[in-house]
Amino acid sequence: MDENRRPIKTRSAGWARRVTDGLVKRDISPNQISVVSMVFALFGALTLWIDNGVAGSVFCIIGIQLRLLCNLFDGMVAIEGGKQSAIGSLYNEFPDRVADSLLIVGLGYAIGQADLGWFAALAAALTAYVRVFGGALGLKQSFMGPMAKQHRMAVMTVALLLNVFETSVYGTHHALLIALLIIAVGSVATCVTRTLAISKQLKGNAHVDQ
Repeated sequence: MDENRRPIKTRSAGWARRVTDGLVKRDISPNQISVVSMVFALFGALTLWIDNGVAGSVFCIIGIQLRLLCNLFDGMVAIEGGKQSAIGSLYNEFPDRVADSLLIVGLGYAIGQADLGWFAALAAALTAYVRVFGGALGLKQSFMGPMAKQHRMAVMTVALLLNVFETSVYGTHHALLIALLIIAVGSVATCVTRTLAISKQLKGNAHVDQ
């Protein structure tokens, strides 16, 4: 098993393996699944931007969950399905960054906080940069939080669910603003924790080599 693979418990679920087998039999490549994840993210972002009320929130939640399913199955088709490719690593990383940015920036525009949305998206992208940089140094990539990808999407999903109620009763979007702030601050904190983890590993390796 690839030590630089994000740990996901769902991979061992029977339904996930059955879907993976179906995708492999239909000759669907993991790279194609990764590209589709961006389409679902764009769908979620656009629907929320067009309507930040009940309908937009529900459709955005659907887009997020479909995006996450793509993130699950592209890896499973590649590893468990034996369909890895020479450029698979590129497709594993770049669509994720695009999908994250679309959803987070879209959230910012949906509530009139475009600057905060762009900042949160940049901070989220930097969490991945720090992780991959550690791998480039020959270290095990760290997927620690407090605001890794799955945490960002969970925060956004919960906020959208709350927004369905809030916008119906009060006509406000405080839950979405709070979620965007949490993602922004949490992503910065994640950059710090991952950088500290890299530093600790480097110091530990240097101590072993002495």
